[in-house]
Amino acid sequence: MTARGWFLFSLMGVIWGIPYLMIKVAVDEVSPSVVVFTRCAVGAALLLPFAIRQGGLPRTVRAHWRPMLAFAVIEIMVPWWTLTDAERHLSSSTAGLLIAGVPIVGVVAARFLGDAERLGARRVTGLALGLAGVGVLTAPHLTGGDARSLVEVLLTVVGYATAPLIVARRLKDVPSLHLTAPCLALAALVYAPAAAVTRPEAMPSGQVLAALVGLGVVCTAVAFVAFLELIKEAGPTRATVITYVNPAVAVAAGAFFLDENLTPGILAAFALILAGSVLATASAGPRRPARPVPWSARQTSRADGRVEVLVDLPEERPDSIGQGGG
Repeated sequence: MTARGWFLFSLMGVIWGIPYLMIKVAVDEVSPSVVVFTRCAVGAALLLPFAIRQGGLPRTVRAHWRPMLAFAVIEIMVPWWTLTDAERHLSSSTAGLLIAGVPIVGVVAARFLGDAERLGARRVTGLALGLAGVGVLTAPHLTGGDARSLVEVLLTVVGYATAPLIVARRLKDVPSLHLTAPCLALAALVYAPAAAVTRPEAMPSGQVLAALVGLGVVCTAVAFVAFLELIKEAGPTRATVITYVNPAVAVAAGAFFLDENLTPGILAAFALILAGSVLATASAGPRRPARPVPWSARQTSRADGRVEVLVDLPEERPDSIGQGGG
């Protein structure tokens, strides 16, 4: 992966490692519909002016509205609500850890849809190591929750895994702003009625407002532009490997800001996740040159269109000249 790809990968690993905490803070006082509407509305308000300034936005939407609609539904409208609703019953760390299954589902979805991206033994090993690291982190945290919340997180995982394939197949040539801004605006319009009905009776606390703003600005507007560029730079399968880094970021933030203990198991998980991410995002490498095929005869084209067959004879030794019959 290129230096630009690694920068985007590192940025996304951090940016999408913190929304689970912000969502958990927000749903204590506002409904999931309000959370989704707010982050979409804030993101659209920030990105639409830049998308319009680039020019050609209406033409882009008319030409690609079907895959753009599919992306908006699969990446934003459904997963953001199911994840937010699940966090009313699941801890933010548990939700973040479960989302780390996205790369595995992405690989399966890519193969099911006939994706030609070659994985190779090294990248498959990286995916396995990353999953093992996530398992080490997940086991101590899988407490509480109910079947509905787990199903909601599973739906979120499926959406996050399949949406990048739509971008890579149908929207690769669409500028990131032209894709992100209309999709966020559409999602905000869809959730506006539900957000109005479930709006809080009193003004939320400053902590909740800060979480909503952070979700809209950092985890939506900035993150989406960076993520779409990462998909175009590294491919959909490698791009989703950021979900292996996200839980590690969540654990590190908890240890740094909340004085949570760094146990040997957590340190081992860090090592597995880091190694898995490096291997899973590695390029396939140059193809080996094809082995030359020995020819006893070669065909060449003449200027008059005829084909000549040139026979390669073994080199004769000086003492064999004149022998062989006459």
